Amino acid sequence: MSEPVRPLPWLEPRWRELIALAEAGRLPHALLFSGPHGVGKPSLAEALIARTLCQAPGEVACGRCHACQMLASGYHPDLMRVSPDEGKRQIRIDAIREINGFVSQTAQQGGYRVIVISPAEAMNVAASNALLKSLEEPGGRTLFLLLSDIPSHLLPTIRSRCQHWSLTAPDEADCLDWLAERLGGREDARFWYQAAGGLPLRALELAEPDARALRQQLHETFDALVRGAEPVAEAARLDRQSLDAILWYGIAWLEDLIRLGLSGESATLRNPDLLPLYRQAVKNGRVRDWFRLLDYAREQRRLLGAGGNPNPQLVLEAWLVRWSALLRS
Repeated sequence: MSEPVRPLPWLEPRWRELIALAEAGRLPHALLFSGPHGVGKPSLAEALIARTLCQAPGEVACGRCHACQMLASGYHPDLMRVSPDEGKRQIRIDAIREINGFVSQTAQQGGYRVIVISPAEAMNVAASNALLKSLEEPGGRTLFLLLSDIPSHLLPTIRSRCQHWSLTAPDEADCLDWLAERLGGREDARFWYQAAGGLPLRALELAEPDARALRQQLHETFDALVRGAEPVAEAARLDRQSLDAILWYGIAWLEDLIRLGLSGESATLRNPDLLPLYRQAVKNGRVRDWFRLLDYAREQRRLLGAGGNPNPQLVLEAWLVRWSALLRS
């Protein structure tokens, strides 16, 4: 017997809404789960996949039937998952053509066919257009689950054919016990929850040793820039790190810095341990200039997410040169 698949605790209210729809026979054929990375979209999707394929579902999948056992083993003939190929950022049309063939077949286990596309915004335009016919005419007992961090990057024609469920960051009280159990205490849980902007799974990622080491290295980099270090040399020390992760930290820190610059209040900062760095930056630069730098970082992350292939070292050098210019102004 496999362990029944449940969503994460803070998603239980949304789960009950889904179950009510399913039991009333009103579950739509296409659902779009959206929300920031780290809110737990996959856990809600996995619970729904398991319950939909289960042969004797209750509030959750039974965990005992043949369908549940197949799913637990890692394979179910009526489940198709589509994501970008390893090392790629886009879902291309060939993968969607396989979906179209899959939905034209009868379910082998006599129940639902389930198709999961994640992240849905990774579909390029040709793939998105190829999916439209299956979304419009999926046939009976077919469930599409699209997971998206940034639903605005999906074609409007895709969004309009799905029922959209937006998942938001949970309150601290709803996830702190869960985080504390995994991070070894409430103090650590609260710190990383705050640093992650209220996203519990992101908090776990930030607390990993490699992520902590990168955060510390970036802190030291910006301290060095304040003291007049050469930005290109500092960029060279970061050249083996993930550009996306570096930009993510930088965006979070810039948002903190702008909050402090506009309000003068430190109580709402996500990274209160960086307050001395922020104060130095606020003293040296103007808020409108920090907004421009924030726009640059967001645009670079957007290009990365859209499948662009910028030169990481050049992007990092340009970004740190901008930081340095503001810190010294």
